[in-house]
Amino acid sequence: MKLYYTPGVCSLAPHIVAREAGLDIALDKVDAATKRTDAGADFLAVNPNGYVPALEIEPGCILTEGPAILQYLADRAPAAKLAPPAGSLARYELQSWLNFITSELHKGFSPLFKAGMPAEAKTLFKDGIGKRFDHVERHLARHDYLMRDGFSVADAYLFVVTGWCGFVGIDLHQWPALSAYRARIGARPAVQAALAAEGLLR
Repeated sequence: MKLYYTPGVCSLAPHIVAREAGLDIALDKVDAATKRTDAGADFLAVNPNGYVPALEIEPGCILTEGPAILQYLADRAPAAKLAPPAGSLARYELQSWLNFITSELHKGFSPLFKAGMPAEAKTLFKDGIGKRFDHVERHLARHDYLMRDGFSVADAYLFVVTGWCGFVGIDLHQWPALSAYRARIGARPAVQAALAAEGLLR
């Protein structure tokens, strides 16, 4: 398998999960501006939408969209227990968290990285993210992870998304449980290894 990624963006989540699962996975870095990969491929031929992550399962078989890729990788290594079994109530709870992160948090951050976005609009988006963080904070004040049984693919995704706060002027210290959670997830060996591989450790 090959993961197409760009350092520090949402593709970091499946990178972390692949390492947590102990999966043998190749990495091919995508230049976000040119849409060329380090291996010399035209990334638009891999994913016409032009964004990462994309997972090449085998030649000609490409899976896109982060939440789908996360679950696929977890199911390739069930012993790692990164996702509950398919069909279980817990699996639907996991999907609920993944949908929350991708639609309520991830997409809320996207406009904050656009240079032409008016300051007033950015303030509205930050306020919206803050309200969603309030929800996560209440949960993490009572639980170490998003899922009751421990670390899951949803935690990898939330760790990555919340890591963008410093780039857009959101002070995460307003949410102490979420801040402590980020420190806990960030200390995991697989997370450290993924960050190092993408050149993100200072």
